[in-house]
Amino acid sequence: MSYGAHRFEFDVVRGWEQLPEGWSFVEVAGVAVDSRDRVYVFNRGEHPVIVFDKEGRFLDAWGKGVFASPHGIYIDKDDQLYLTDDADHTVRIFDADGNFKMMLGEPGVASQTGYEIGVSPVLFGGQPFNRVTNVAKSPNGDLYISDGYGNARVHRFSAEGRHLASWGQPGTGPGEFNLVHAVAVDSSGRVYVCDRENSRVQIFTADGVFLNAWDWVGRPNDIFIDDQDFIHIAELGWAKPVGYHVHDKACRCPPAGHDPVARVTVCDPDGKVVARFGGHKPLLPGNFIAPHGLWCDSCGDLYVGEVVVRGGAVDLLAPLTPHCFQKFKRSGV
Repeated sequence: MSYGAHRFEFDVVRGWEQLPEGWSFVEVAGVAVDSRDRVYVFNRGEHPVIVFDKEGRFLDAWGKGVFASPHGIYIDKDDQLYLTDDADHTVRIFDADGNFKMMLGEPGVASQTGYEIGVSPVLFGGQPFNRVTNVAKSPNGDLYISDGYGNARVHRFSAEGRHLASWGQPGTGPGEFNLVHAVAVDSSGRVYVCDRENSRVQIFTADGVFLNAWDWVGRPNDIFIDDQDFIHIAELGWAKPVGYHVHDKACRCPPAGHDPVARVTVCDPDGKVVARFGGHKPLLPGNFIAPHGLWCDSCGDLYVGEVVVRGGAVDLLAPLTPHCFQKFKRSGV
């Protein structure tokens, strides 16, 4: 696939979000934009889903008391929202107004994979779900679900919620995973998987046949594909020390040639980089310490959420407080 010359430039928009007085995101696990350019911020504060218009004006909030641990958010072309809860092992589906439609998974019930926090990493791929992370929808309506911290698989579901297939095992080879953190599907149906602690994006056919891997990314956390099939990747990198846990085979040091900085990269489907930003001073506007979710609106403006509490950034940088949400206005051709 060949793409012509493109120039992507992004400028940070400071103070874009107009939160009600006294409200806080705490940290932002994910962000998504609907067909009307309303921005849904999935966060770990008191109001898990906060909705803004394109100018940053507060519109609505919902989801209080529903989620144990907000993680990923996806919005389809019909403005259905898919919200993953990694602590509850579920995917909940809502309409754009927050009305519950359907749930995948059983609340609080994890599949068997050998994974146990503080005891054991993932030992084998299991059924849906064990600490599920994110969702994407294919052009034919099938759902692809990344699963996750406690599993090493991608699951394929029908639009009606019927489990169709799964692939993946723990490991470092093609089609093997070490923390399946996010998933996206392009217009041709190819599936892109953020294999975070193997520090790569793996690419598959719609049926899970391995095609390629990009190992130039730094611990990819999220991936968004726009209407022109340009791919936006949130790279966690090594902006702060990576801790060790018995249950977590983390990629603690950058592979040879990797810049340790946390950043956002934009590339075409061939992996050619067309934009990249994020610097070595993570507290500065426009830079990152823990980019966790991202999405573009209809103008190509980019929204990035960061997990700064659970990842330890708030404690690391105290008394300074890192930002957890930023908007970037796109320019260029």
